[in-house]
Amino acid sequence: MRKNWLLLILATIFVTIQFDANAQQQQKEKYRNKANDPIAQLPYYKKLRYADQLFKDGSYFNAIEYYQQLKQEQERNPYLTYQLAECYWMSRDYMPAAHYYGEVYSMSPKMYPEAIYKQAMMLKKSGQYTEAIDRFNKFIADNPKTMKKLKKQAQREIEGCNVAMNSMKDPVAANVINAGPNVNSAYTESAPYPLGDTALLFSTMRQNRPVEIDKKKRDEYMSRFMVSRKQDHVQQVDSFQWPLTFNDGDFNNPKVHVGNGCYSPGGERFYFTKCTEEDSMKIVCRIYVSKFEKEKWGEAELLGEGINESGSNTQPCVAKVGKKEILFFSSNRTLQSRGGYDIWYSVIDPRNNTYRRPQNAGKQINTAYDEVTPYYDSRVNKLYFSSDGWVTLGGFDVYSADGGPSRYTNLTNMGYPINTSADELYFIKDPVGKPDAYLVSNRIGSIALKNPTCCDDIWRVQFEPKLVVLGKVVDRKTQQLMNEVVVKMTDQQGDMKTFNSADGNFGFNIARSKAYVITADKQGYSSTRATVNTMDVKRTDPDDTVNVTIYVDEIRHPFAVSNVFYDYDKATLRPESVASLDSVVTFMKDNPSLSVEIYSFTDGKGTDKYNKDLSMRRAQSVVDYLVGAGVEQSRLVAKGFGMAMPAAPNTVNGKDNPEGRQLNRRTEFRIVTDVPTRRVLYNSAKPGDMDEQQNNLKQNENMNDDDNTPDSESDMGKPGSRVNK
Repeated sequence: MRKNWLLLILATIFVTIQFDANAQQQQKEKYRNKANDPIAQLPYYKKLRYADQLFKDGSYFNAIEYYQQLKQEQERNPYLTYQLAECYWMSRDYMPAAHYYGEVYSMSPKMYPEAIYKQAMMLKKSGQYTEAIDRFNKFIADNPKTMKKLKKQAQREIEGCNVAMNSMKDPVAANVINAGPNVNSAYTESAPYPLGDTALLFSTMRQNRPVEIDKKKRDEYMSRFMVSRKQDHVQQVDSFQWPLTFNDGDFNNPKVHVGNGCYSPGGERFYFTKCTEEDSMKIVCRIYVSKFEKEKWGEAELLGEGINESGSNTQPCVAKVGKKEILFFSSNRTLQSRGGYDIWYSVIDPRNNTYRRPQNAGKQINTAYDEVTPYYDSRVNKLYFSSDGWVTLGGFDVYSADGGPSRYTNLTNMGYPINTSADELYFIKDPVGKPDAYLVSNRIGSIALKNPTCCDDIWRVQFEPKLVVLGKVVDRKTQQLMNEVVVKMTDQQGDMKTFNSADGNFGFNIARSKAYVITADKQGYSSTRATVNTMDVKRTDPDDTVNVTIYVDEIRHPFAVSNVFYDYDKATLRPESVASLDSVVTFMKDNPSLSVEIYSFTDGKGTDKYNKDLSMRRAQSVVDYLVGAGVEQSRLVAKGFGMAMPAAPNTVNGKDNPEGRQLNRRTEFRIVTDVPTRRVLYNSAKPGDMDEQQNNLKQNENMNDDDNTPDSESDMGKPGSRVNK
């Protein structure tokens, strides 16, 4: 599924749909409404030919207008509906595209069998992953013996949806923020290149309104280099000043699109691309180099020796790989290609300014689809690039791979929020210090000309310190690791992550400015807790790992909590009881599967009936305290035993024993049930969100109301295998 707008992204200008739609802006200004538009007055078939020609020319926004008019005349016409869907896809307006693909498939599934696949793609690129999976599966089921290649790709897209949902549950420690209106405009910005830590070089048309495509006014819409310095003495980090034209060398050209600038490792050469408009609005890009000699930049020269020999060649990046200087670039040449755009490289000999014949970066990087925007970080020996051929969260995703220039390992999707359901390209790190990064994306939040995802902006990636908590669950009595246990980590907002540990070891990624409580959950055991606090961690702090141990105890059915006191002849809790009861609150919250009975006792003074009533009121005062602290009423039962079962003598040698009477005015707790359905409030290994899983738990509890006690070990419910860290 080749995207027509890709060529112009590679040209570091604006997407085709914007460029070509604006080519007819003058006409649209002339005919502001349907009554004055002669095209709108044409007969059906002439208007159809006109709309089809607009589509062929890539003027998708204008084509949409006339297809919509035609559809009003023939609402159930599958061709018009399909053309509308295609226009919306090409204009990167994903939700309307999904709607019309679904509509045309319901009209004519045999004529447009791929429409449901495209609907699924649009849902995926909109972030509607569950719905996309459903549509992909229907496409596979509806075509059991045909379109094998597309069905194989549909399986990969389903995998991408699942990866996306898991990545969003456990995001990369980074914030991604828009570089702001001083850098970005309504048209696409691209190819960010940091100049140290103080300024940003990038490519842009720098237009916030539609422009008329006129060869006599090319300087108004040609992409050019601009540079923006970071603002000093402002509260917001990475805030940029109004951009200025980049005049370090005579690289901008009013007759061609220029972009993709980068320097050689020593800074003595500047590489960039010039992209020209050829027949039928086709854009062809070629790589140039300028050398700094005699205190000025020389005239840019077209790279030869096979670099620009065929196809469109763009996005140069020059870096040291070991001791060699390597030129990486993206090309859609045919010979030795794996398909679409591939990453290529050429070894440079800077002594005599020669370039070895380009080589394909190999199957560890390139696919049958498109790999673009290479960037090599010599500090960590990683290649970063964007691809829509590997398993992605949406469209183009950023990947990293170790090694280079020809052999790579550890291909890794950079994950959410660096990647989203939209397109992410041009990832590049800061050259100095603890590096943050830049990327280009059409994600929601971009400054848009037509629809929320039409246009690419430059975004700032602010990496957070990588904070990890590693731990183990230990049986306190045996000091052995506890196998088959669920570990739960909850932050101060109540958001929970789970880790199903087979061997007692666990790990979680954690974030700054959080307070976490970590507990274990295993049938027949109660858990202690560990707390982790990252409130004081700064974004500039180094990575850190915290180690914790969670102890579990085999459940003891009666257990006493000391220091729960009452005054003589009263049911009111004494102030010194609060600390002990708070420990019960913690225990009950850390062990949500347990229910307890509260047993209250009195000393030996008074009648048996009076003391039973007093002890019941005392037990109820404990229940009221626990409920007020957030423990569910249904898990608590109050019972009063009066002066039965004294813990100490009320009298000694016939004399009153105040200490013994105080000990007898006590409260004990007995665990009476361990309900399996309460055990894990949210399990990231299971389908459904937290609300859906809790509803399922409630339904199970209702079914088990008659008997909450497990009949056997098999009824207790065992945790599964290791999941989301």
